[in-house]
Amino acid sequence: MNAATWAPMLDALVEAICLVDPTRLRIVAVNRILLTLVGLPGEELVDKPIIELTSSPEDMYFWEDVAAGLSHSIHSDTLLRCVDGVAIPVERKVTRIWPTADAPLFLVGLRDLRPQRQAEEALEERMAELRATLESTGDGILVTDIAGAVRHCNRRFAELWAIPADVLESHNDQALLAHLSHCVQDQAAYQERLQAIDGDPACEGTDVLLLRSGRMLERVTLPQTSRGRVVGRVYSFRDLTERLDAQKRIEKLAYTDVLTGLPNRLLLGQRVALALRNAQRNGATFAIMFIDLDRFKNINDSLGQELGNQVLIEAASRIQKNLREVDTLSRVGGDEFVVFLQEADGLGAEVVARRILQSLGLPFHVDQVNFSMGCSIGVAMYPEDGRTLDTLIQCADTAMHRVKEHGRGNFRFFQPQMNVDLLSRMKMDHAMRQAMELNRFRLHYQPQISLWDGRLLGVEALVRWCDPELGNVPPSSFIPLAEESGFIIAIGNWVMAEAVRQAVVWQQAGRPVVISVNVSALQFQQTDFVDRVANTLQTAGLDPALLELELTESILIQDANDALERLHALARLGLSLAIDDFGTGYSSLAYLKKFPISKLKIDRAFVMGLPQDEGDRAIVGATIAMARALKLSVVAEGVETREQRDFLRGLQCESFQGFLCSPGLPAHELERLCETLPRPDAAAAPVRTAPTTGAASTV
Repeated sequence: MNAATWAPMLDALVEAICLVDPTRLRIVAVNRILLTLVGLPGEELVDKPIIELTSSPEDMYFWEDVAAGLSHSIHSDTLLRCVDGVAIPVERKVTRIWPTADAPLFLVGLRDLRPQRQAEEALEERMAELRATLESTGDGILVTDIAGAVRHCNRRFAELWAIPADVLESHNDQALLAHLSHCVQDQAAYQERLQAIDGDPACEGTDVLLLRSGRMLERVTLPQTSRGRVVGRVYSFRDLTERLDAQKRIEKLAYTDVLTGLPNRLLLGQRVALALRNAQRNGATFAIMFIDLDRFKNINDSLGQELGNQVLIEAASRIQKNLREVDTLSRVGGDEFVVFLQEADGLGAEVVARRILQSLGLPFHVDQVNFSMGCSIGVAMYPEDGRTLDTLIQCADTAMHRVKEHGRGNFRFFQPQMNVDLLSRMKMDHAMRQAMELNRFRLHYQPQISLWDGRLLGVEALVRWCDPELGNVPPSSFIPLAEESGFIIAIGNWVMAEAVRQAVVWQQAGRPVVISVNVSALQFQQTDFVDRVANTLQTAGLDPALLELELTESILIQDANDALERLHALARLGLSLAIDDFGTGYSSLAYLKKFPISKLKIDRAFVMGLPQDEGDRAIVGATIAMARALKLSVVAEGVETREQRDFLRGLQCESFQGFLCSPGLPAHELERLCETLPRPDAAAAPVRTAPTTGAASTV
């Protein structure tokens, strides 16, 4: 049979086929599939040596054996050389056929293995990805077939169940499953659940397993399906132990104070909310106590934060010992605690408050340091003072601050008037700050008169405030509030600048007057205070001799060394310094001798009783005598009667100020008053006038 005879039959086959003459080892006929695979036309391939298509050593040996009559068939993989020189993998099967009795041929079938190899590589890649995924997941994975035989498990699964290495390496399913059963605490329930899963191939579910090791595992069961039927099962195990521990820690942080371990505001609110519901049903009462440690900031600053924390822990422990188990102690701030006294009346709250005061009043011993601290307590009662926790805490806090204002170390029940006072102070504070922005502050000037000839020696600048709603607000009302809030610094700076401005006006008019300005403690303590005074004088162009600063005794003794340095710096500017309200503080005569002070001002409290009060006579007389010995001038404040004036003159006091001469006056009215006073001698020093800073006089 020639090649044309074979062509239709070969083309009907689905594989690449060629016929080979066993004697010459040349191709006799090929089908179209082989031609396409090799890339050569039929006329070039027919009669071509078969050895040129396949060139592996195996092929060469095989065809040599064929030629020698030693081999009749072959079935193997080999490489087929194509027209472009590329060798492609093929599966080859060679079979001897006998189309005629005396002329055998070899039928060579070739199957392209590239699609299969690509599929195998893709499958292997996917299997590698699957293995990597299973190993990288945080869950333990166990895969079984429909009969329960183990197909796969990852390392995380082995870790969670603490599977011994010999069990894993043995691939003994029964040993592995027995180990799992042994690990759980409730083996009966575990086996019962497995039987239920085995009885329902499509079962899906989630269980929680408690292991003997203490771990808590979440088991998720899912069926593995293929072409719509269940072929196996996948179990995933997640460790809940750390999550539950973390959740407990989060809950602890959410409901307790980190430092002391006490309930925080959130947990306190929940307990009080429950008490409120019960109280609404049974009419019970309870108390809220707000406790603030006295001067804790000083202790914290001096001992350090770490030791300060130890003090807080000790204080919390002491408070807790005075409470019942049903009561709640909560830390709500740095050194602030709130106590919830369940079903307590006023008497019960008073007893507990006194116990806490006594307990915290005992000496503390921290890091070999002994000190005392104490506390202030405010008490609010339900339902009289409020019907919500926020309201009760606010009321107790208000009462506690009232204790602070009256000396600390005590307790006080809330009274409605306290809120009225607080609202009034808030309103005044807001109005005071607006007054500064809207230029509603004014300065009045009170003359200081010589007791010898009635001349004007100086003036004191007094700050005045007239509000559209509050009316004329006396300094005794807003100055303490300004000092408490720190706004006194802004007021003091304004008074200083305004007083210096007015002094310049009088200086340029040829009527120089010394103006005294009161300086508050906060203003004096500012690091730039001396520079601010110097800049104010320089900018305005005022002779420093026309400015006098009045300071209280408390300013001078808070930090005597620092105060001494600043006073000398101020004195070097050329201005003068006076001690205001002398006798009301705690002056040290040793410091008084060192300070560059030129004047003492006797407080009106000692002048009011003159000349009748024996004690006032003694104090005023001693003050004037001491001032003369120290070569200081003296001004008596608050002189309202001629008898007071005459008595002071008899003690050789230099000057006075008060209503006997004039109250504080606006600048233009003071100028008219000065026209009626005796003129100073030409050789006399300039008239001294005094401006008031934050701590303005209340005259």
